[in-house]
Amino acid sequence: MTYDQIFLFSLLGVVFIFLLWGRVRYDLVAFAALVIAVIGGVVPAEYAFAGFGHEAVIIIALVLIVSRAMVNAGAVELVARLVLSTDRSLPTHIGIMSVVGAALSAIINNVAALVMLMSLDLEAAKKAKRAVSASLMPLSFATILGGMITLIGTPPNIVVAQFRERALGEPYSMFDFSPVGLVCALAGITFVTTIGWRLIPKPDAAATIGESGEPALFVVEARVKEDSEAIGKPLGALYPLADKHDVSVLGLVRRGKRLPGFAAGEEVRKSDLIVIEGDPQSVEAFIGAAKLRTPGSGKSESLTGKSLKLVEAIVPDNARMVGRTALDLRLLYRRGVALLGVSRQGRRFRERVRNLPIKPGDMVLLLGPESRVADAAEWLGVLPLAEKSHNVIQRGKAFLTIGVFTAAVAAAVIGLVPLSIALAATVIIYTLFNVIGAREVYEAVEWPVIVLLGSLIPLGLALEESGGTRLIAEGLVAQAGTLPPWAILAILMVVTMTLSDFLNNVATSLIAAPVGLSVARALDVSPDPFLMGVAVAASCAFLTPIGHKNNTIIMGPGGYRFGDYWRMGLPLEIMIIAVGVPAILFFWPL
Repeated sequence: MTYDQIFLFSLLGVVFIFLLWGRVRYDLVAFAALVIAVIGGVVPAEYAFAGFGHEAVIIIALVLIVSRAMVNAGAVELVARLVLSTDRSLPTHIGIMSVVGAALSAIINNVAALVMLMSLDLEAAKKAKRAVSASLMPLSFATILGGMITLIGTPPNIVVAQFRERALGEPYSMFDFSPVGLVCALAGITFVTTIGWRLIPKPDAAATIGESGEPALFVVEARVKEDSEAIGKPLGALYPLADKHDVSVLGLVRRGKRLPGFAAGEEVRKSDLIVIEGDPQSVEAFIGAAKLRTPGSGKSESLTGKSLKLVEAIVPDNARMVGRTALDLRLLYRRGVALLGVSRQGRRFRERVRNLPIKPGDMVLLLGPESRVADAAEWLGVLPLAEKSHNVIQRGKAFLTIGVFTAAVAAAVIGLVPLSIALAATVIIYTLFNVIGAREVYEAVEWPVIVLLGSLIPLGLALEESGGTRLIAEGLVAQAGTLPPWAILAILMVVTMTLSDFLNNVATSLIAAPVGLSVARALDVSPDPFLMGVAVAASCAFLTPIGHKNNTIIMGPGGYRFGDYWRMGLPLEIMIIAVGVPAILFFWPL
């Protein structure tokens, strides 16, 4: 072995140990390893940061931004709203949520798909009075499986596609992963829906649905839009929709005056204000479903077209707004922020929200662009709750968002522009139309993953150029002896899958892809089956909560323990190997 090979194997061994240890953030570990490799002379200084300009890094960052914009515009909600029902049996609910989760994960990042659907799953579990642990893990696994279907669904596919371009001169296209990915996803979803969820341990009392603290309930006024289906119907006709979204309809405001009682029999007219009570997310969802609009969102008002946030804030004794109303403060005119609702220790009130004098201890719900809300909160002297900030869905831009994304994918597929350029143009259009704000563009990017990828790409290149990956491949082929190529492919997938269970899937694919290519060359067969095997195996991290971010996200809400994942994850991984190897060899022959 040469000096470069010894140095790189030793360095990557230390990196893997630190990643398994988990006490130091993985991006810091990778960046430190890159610096050490440069100092050690195995990575040239002029190429040290070339990984950050690599197309795979750019595509992953852009996919994350596009995913956030799709959620902001309600494009995801259009589909998700159809799947939430408390009337279905648990297996049916898991099946529908899994199919929708997998489908969304194929067109947006699988982490974004899970985050969006997880809130719906939590809501469904709460209404059905069952433990959310029975459905959250299947949903997480389904979104991971769905990511394998397209190039942009999961980072390992992007990494493998870009590696193929560098090694063989041509990358995988958007749907090259689809045949194998669909077979694996369908088999996996069938398993988690019929058998897998039954293998999840029954939750403790603490793990059943039910939060330790009930969310604050705000009284909110929302105006009836011209196209609202409520027009001409009694206000009571909105009660079923309100129940579905966990809000209460308290009354009606017409010509500036609150009508007596709950006004349930009063016919709703255009421009009436409907008085609602609920937590911020439920209120926002109901306003969208009922085609209402919030203060400041009218044609002549200042919040139109902006990327908005709902922020809960506490009113202290010395706040500027104590004893004053939103009308007195002229909040929308002066600060570009609307007072959407007020919560007063669970008490209801009949005053108009904008005419209600604010008292110390009240909680107020502010609506506006994030930067303006922060400035307005400081001017008002209120204390925003960082964990109580909610994005406002811009449902009117859903079809624009979907259309632009579809056009970008089509342009990339037919070869008009590279995928990275198509996605970059998409982000620019989303920004111009305020589907996503300038600050959100940076917030949407998962920077630790970008640093990890940008740091490990030069190390992977150095390992390949030093002959290190060839040594690994030759060792694997030698150990396999006289086994046929399909068996060696299965072994490579098992090793890759095991690494991905304990390491970041991006790091696994960066190391395993060159090894797969070297194995194929050593066997003198087509490299595509082995690269596809690496892509599938690196994505399938089902044994632990640390192998894939989706599994980490559900651990707290689902009340899972570290050892719960393998019960459903191990048979699922075995199934993916059993189904994946024949599918790969069928669609990508040796």
